[in-house]
Amino acid sequence: MLASLAPFHHRAVRPMVRSLACALALSLAGCGQSSDGEFTVAWIGDDDDLLAEGLRLSSGAQLVRAATESGLVTLDARGEVVPALAERWIVTDDGLSFIFRLREDEWADGSEMSAESVRDALRRNLRALRGTSLGLDLSPIDEIRAMTGRVVEIRLTTPVPELLTLLAQPELALREEGAGPMTMERAETRPGEGDETPVAEMLFRFKPPAERGLPDMPEWQKDVRDLLVVPASASRALTMFDDGDASIVLGGRIDNLPLVDIGPLSRGTLQIDPAIGLFGLRVREANGLLEEPVLREAVAMAIDRPAVMAPFSVGGWAASTRLVAPGLPGDSGLVGERWADQSLEQRRETARARVQQYLARQASETPAAARLTLAIDEGPGLDLLLQGLAEQLATINIRLERAEDPDKADLVLMDRVARFSDPRWFLNQFACSLGQGLCSEQADSFVSQSMNALDPIVRASLIAQAELQFARDNVYIPIGAPIRWSLVRSGMQGFSPNRYAFHPLPPMAEVPR
Repeated sequence: MLASLAPFHHRAVRPMVRSLACALALSLAGCGQSSDGEFTVAWIGDDDDLLAEGLRLSSGAQLVRAATESGLVTLDARGEVVPALAERWIVTDDGLSFIFRLREDEWADGSEMSAESVRDALRRNLRALRGTSLGLDLSPIDEIRAMTGRVVEIRLTTPVPELLTLLAQPELALREEGAGPMTMERAETRPGEGDETPVAEMLFRFKPPAERGLPDMPEWQKDVRDLLVVPASASRALTMFDDGDASIVLGGRIDNLPLVDIGPLSRGTLQIDPAIGLFGLRVREANGLLEEPVLREAVAMAIDRPAVMAPFSVGGWAASTRLVAPGLPGDSGLVGERWADQSLEQRRETARARVQQYLARQASETPAAARLTLAIDEGPGLDLLLQGLAEQLATINIRLERAEDPDKADLVLMDRVARFSDPRWFLNQFACSLGQGLCSEQADSFVSQSMNALDPIVRASLIAQAELQFARDNVYIPIGAPIRWSLVRSGMQGFSPNRYAFHPLPPMAEVPR
């Protein structure tokens, strides 16, 4: 254990174009956007998505929370951890203690930002997150202590190298109103386009430096600009971008990716995040065709993952048969891709035989094909995905259809970006305690044991056993990495594709130098 806090180490860290002249201007400042005036962001979503409250936030609400509230640390444009309420920190050599020194500041009500008040706020958040996957991610936190002055210590039961990334999640903001770097107010309500309902725009402004824990600076307003966030449908957001009414489009997913038309004037504006996470099919219950692990495996074996994703033409996208994203810092290398020694046709031959045996057991008159339903939203991209998966499963006599009632579907599409780069995030998404679908108690046991293992080799072995158990139980049918995309003006600063597909608003509100 470190005897003192010295020395601390700083960790700061489509469609149509208005005209050819406007298109040429995009590379400079963005048509309709001045360099120091209001900067417009089109968010693919609605008001409710951005203004959600509580501690279970949508991706849009995460952006709002991160701009207007603060935790100990936060994420910058590149997805890296930088200071927020904590100005610096140290980690003990054993990785079991993180010690933070708070900046000299006050809460919105004028009270002192003390170690005790921060400790109490963190404890409240941890209690509120119980029963969520994020709560499981944070479960290694054993104790939060208020030390002398403005120092807070977080003690762990097992090392969590990426604890800072977890603490930077918007849900870990300390919920003292107005502690973030920006203020947010409702701007005028914009009429809907066509069949769209009216939406409320949101205006974000930087606070003065002193209210952000920074030295006071004269004429600081010259370095920042107002940021207007406009929630819109995907088609409306794309029109705003093409017409120069928005400099960036955020919130793109696979369902609306086919709407993007990359022509010669806009080539390079589409930014795909190198996201890690879950993109595949979760088994809801062990019933019918999905009752046995070998039958669930048959479904997984039949899918030609690159072929399913080929219509989207996403360069660099990698298919995977693993639950955990390959190549993570905490990946032991003990688990490889499944069926690596079999060709696709060999896999399908095995899968067809298993399905045929299942069908033969069902009735004296064997049906021509088995039937599965999938809970999947509507949208051009998801329609393409469903069509591709249905074609794949038809090769082994399974008819895949969109579920009329998602709550009764056999399979559920999972499309989630990881919170932090650790195998445990992937495993925690399937914990039995969450009650969100078929799970594996044995795999959960391995994860639980890893939480008490101080030896890194033992811990990595237990995590690998958990992933292998999930594979044996076939509770999840991986496809690959989730797809997240944005449209960004050429030369824009304050935006960077990153593995968490998280693009905070404050950096975009800084005037490029």
